[in-house]
Amino acid sequence: MSNDGSSLQAAGRRSLVDTAIDQLREQLAGGVWPVGSRIPTEHELAERLQVGRNTVREAIRVLVHAGMLVSRQGEGTFVRSTSDPAAVLRGVQRSGIRDVLEVRAALETEAARLAALRHTPDDIARMRAALAREAEVIASHPERAGREATVEHDLEFHTAVVEAAHNPALAEVYRYFGASVRESMRSAFGDHEMPEVVVATHAALVDAIESGDPERAETACRALLAEPTAAVEQLLATIAARK
Repeated sequence: MSNDGSSLQAAGRRSLVDTAIDQLREQLAGGVWPVGSRIPTEHELAERLQVGRNTVREAIRVLVHAGMLVSRQGEGTFVRSTSDPAAVLRGVQRSGIRDVLEVRAALETEAARLAALRHTPDDIARMRAALAREAEVIASHPERAGREATVEHDLEFHTAVVEAAHNPALAEVYRYFGASVRESMRSAFGDHEMPEVVVATHAALVDAIESGDPERAETACRALLAEPTAAVEQLLATIAARK
């Protein structure tokens, strides 16, 4: 019985924390506290929200973790963002495959431009090593080119291109979109219908980046991404024709 009571108390407390989080999130989204400003103290918030200070403390901790607030020892808690990154990402997850692929293409083409200007010899070596592994898998399993057999190495290659831009923020955003694109394409195509990986266009991108010419790198990147984009458009057209 005591265990059941504890569970009910925990559930009730969780509900209070969730409610406090939602209310604070609404205040932040509504601009009650601008970015950079300090929010009220735990005591003040507890009175406003009609909850205990521990509940407020837990709610603030969640919003700090979400990136909306930042705590500074001895100074208080300040607004970092008025939008919840998690909510933004959930919106991306609900987007269509074409939408996500277009955003990924925008990120990767800019990364290719920057990589042409900022790459190191190690960056180029990493790209070529990933491409060599990918080519080896394709040669061993030609009927599975571009499918599950090459997914891991293709991811290594594209990640190496983006990280050669030496922009940590761009790399983090790309990791998310890259994962979203892979999952969307797997869901849409199924393993046996995934578009093939063409090694030549990948190699051309590495050569363009190594040349140091950002326009050439962007063009090569667009040529590479045109392959999966065309496959997606063909798939969507097929689906539309069936309706």
